[in-house]
Amino acid sequence: MMFGPAILARTLSIPSRIDEFGRSWQYHSRSDHHSKVACWGIIFDLMTTCPLLRRHVENGSVFFGINHEMRDFVHDRKKNLDLVLCTAGREEKKNKPLSLNSMTADLGILLDEVEAGQLESLPLLSRAPVGSVLMALEAKACMTAHQKALPRLYDELNSSHATVHGSNDQAIAAGFAMVNMSTEYLSPDRNKGANIDLRPSSHAQPKSAQITVDKLRQLPKRSRPGEVGYDAFAIVVVDCKNDGSAIKVVTGEPAPQAGDIFNYEAMIERLAHIYATRFKDID
Repeated sequence: MMFGPAILARTLSIPSRIDEFGRSWQYHSRSDHHSKVACWGIIFDLMTTCPLLRRHVENGSVFFGINHEMRDFVHDRKKNLDLVLCTAGREEKKNKPLSLNSMTADLGILLDEVEAGQLESLPLLSRAPVGSVLMALEAKACMTAHQKALPRLYDELNSSHATVHGSNDQAIAAGFAMVNMSTEYLSPDRNKGANIDLRPSSHAQPKSAQITVDKLRQLPKRSRPGEVGYDAFAIVVVDCKNDGSAIKVVTGEPAPQAGDIFNYEAMIERLAHIYATRFKDID
């Protein structure tokens, strides 16, 4: 059973992003909160799915890093990845002590009883200075103005796998995109001001979400090291009005269905398989 999308929707349903006018939002494009929560859920599901990763964590061989800078050796470009699984490097600066468990409080992640019990049963995955990157995660969202935002979204995601593999071809590049399918959306950027009447933007749905999903499907994918593209990628569709009402995960189309390579569960299973075969010799 995969928990990530439900955890993401439940956590983001609580308005926690504060703008300059003191207004609370569930989602704000200038915050990386949604990306961190999405990556947390991916690692959580991967830990429950991949026995080898659990063993490496329990043995103290694998850790995680946040906002790790990777540099593409070929094109000399750099990019900060949301979260990486890694071996430990030398201590260069004092990072705040963190673990997958303690991040639930830092990120305001809301777990139900089953998820909390599952987390408690897992070995403690801790943060450490990044040595060798084993897996790099990049999470993005397209919540409003889909067609206008799509070129930049695609370019940012496309540059991520290139940077990861330009730095380390053996590293697993995993991507995640959250696409909004709500017909109305309160945009923080279009509702600036301390004393204004909030006005939602209207979207032609499911057309806008479908166009976005179709474009994300065009991102390059690879089946082995030496090729170009993501090793695994998931698209999750949500219904988010950003007005304080509960965010829902959309299970029908245009969300990728069971058996689709862009389905969330398929991504986790693929990541578990790649990790188990590519890094079986880690002590």
